[in-house]
Amino acid sequence: MVRKAQIRDVRPIQRLINAYASMGEMLPRSLNEIYERVREFTVWEEGGEIVGVCSLAVYWEDLAEIRSLAVHRDFHGKGIGKGLTRACLEEAAALGIARVFALTYKPEFFTRLGFQVVDKMDLPQKIWKDCLKCSKFHDCDEVAVLLETGAAPPGPPPPTLSLFRS
Repeated sequence: MVRKAQIRDVRPIQRLINAYASMGEMLPRSLNEIYERVREFTVWEEGGEIVGVCSLAVYWEDLAEIRSLAVHRDFHGKGIGKGLTRACLEEAAALGIARVFALTYKPEFFTRLGFQVVDKMDLPQKIWKDCLKCSKFHDCDEVAVLLETGAAPPGPPPPTLSLFRS
């Protein structure tokens, strides 16, 4: 079952993410980082256990990132990663975010969901916010992928209505 993360999920989320981080497959996350961003996370729960996790981080009015997508190895091939990614894409569209990207070692997973491979330099918000702090910055081996969600691009605010006639 896919659902938004709750505080009680923070430690299982960290264990799942950091299991992949220990193999160099994603960046580690501290408990503090996850607690501060718990509202960004979506989890997949099976039998009372968190077996998948994904987060949606908003970068700008028209840009968000799918981050920390991890599925327990015993549950690979069951559509959990796809379900988590789709949940994040639905959330992005509901927020009115027009573009969603990910940095990944598995671009084929994302391209099957409609993402296109792009140059990382097309994502300056990511570069300036996170990549400069990464130990792999000068030798990054992740692939950037991007999806247009179909959400309306941000525009001018709607006109205000006055309750009083002038």
